[in-house]
Amino acid sequence: MVKVSPPKDLLQILLSVLFISVMIIACLWIVRPFVLGFAWAGTVVLSTWPVMLKFQRLLWGKRSLAVLVMTFLLLMLFVIPVALLVNSLVDNSGPVIAWATKGNMALPTLEWLHVIPLVGDKLYTGWNTLVESGGSAIMAKIRPYIGTTTTWFLGQAIHIGSFLMHCGLMLLFSVLLYAKGETLGNGIRHFAFRLAGKRGDAAILLAGQAIRAVALGVVVTALVQSVLGGFGLAIAGIPNATLLTVVMMLCCLVQIGPLLVLIPSIVWLYWTGDTTWGTVLLVWSCVVGTMDNFIRPVLIRMGADLPMILILSGVIGGLIAFGMIGLFIGPVLLAVSYRLISVWMHEAPLPQDAPDEVVELLEEQEERMLK
Repeated sequence: MVKVSPPKDLLQILLSVLFISVMIIACLWIVRPFVLGFAWAGTVVLSTWPVMLKFQRLLWGKRSLAVLVMTFLLLMLFVIPVALLVNSLVDNSGPVIAWATKGNMALPTLEWLHVIPLVGDKLYTGWNTLVESGGSAIMAKIRPYIGTTTTWFLGQAIHIGSFLMHCGLMLLFSVLLYAKGETLGNGIRHFAFRLAGKRGDAAILLAGQAIRAVALGVVVTALVQSVLGGFGLAIAGIPNATLLTVVMMLCCLVQIGPLLVLIPSIVWLYWTGDTTWGTVLLVWSCVVGTMDNFIRPVLIRMGADLPMILILSGVIGGLIAFGMIGLFIGPVLLAVSYRLISVWMHEAPLPQDAPDEVVELLEEQEERMLK
């Protein structure tokens, strides 16, 4: 007996898909102002969830007390320092923009090269010969690009109101996620399982590992190094220590390290004759510059090992796409995508055939088709 399937109403299917698409777009449009804050809060909560559970066990099993403690820690250790750093960057951006965009910008003559023993005079002569032979023309060509780039990067920090709003939303959403984390996590896993079965559930768990790896192994390490390095700059009396701390945090996020800021500061102290604080900052810089070799491996083991080029691309791309908050969101998005694609690729074995054999087989198939 042949079972005849009922005819499908094509118009009904099209209208159903259209209605669902409109509903999804409308919902995303409504929650659009909160997406970045929620993503930031999810990253923070997922990374610090084990810490919250430890506080809960210490506080007689009271979730409310543990959430209160975690909120206070986020406020004191993360939100307030980051807000102060961004505010300092905004306050100091005016002179930098003016210097980069003014018309009389020229290469320096570097008179201090004379002081260097043996090679100082030769370096001074060579440098000024280069400047006189074409340095001014080169500077005139690159000046517009320097001004535009500097204005763009520092202009990102002008949106401090938006950044502080996201900080507030992050804190609010973190409180809600700490309080109802298990329920939300089970809901996300249930939705993923409904979409793709066990593979969808595994994808959510792998995404959580990638988020924790980035947050702990990269962001936390960068914050620790930059805060300690900034503390050393302030104690040593370096001018604009807060602004330099912001630059140091950016260098740590892109895996350059804090020494790019600390070494010139040490040189400046010795140059001005303050050898005592220069030596103190030198010792402190050795500690701060090498501590990531001990902190990062321990933290990354809690998540997943990720390529540094991925983190670098995420930080720079996130900054360009989302502004200051993209420093934290960009690496997370790339890390999650990388982990999911990597696991999907490893579900199939590596190709065992030699490249020449594969090419010959394809050529034979093409010849048969032509015949």
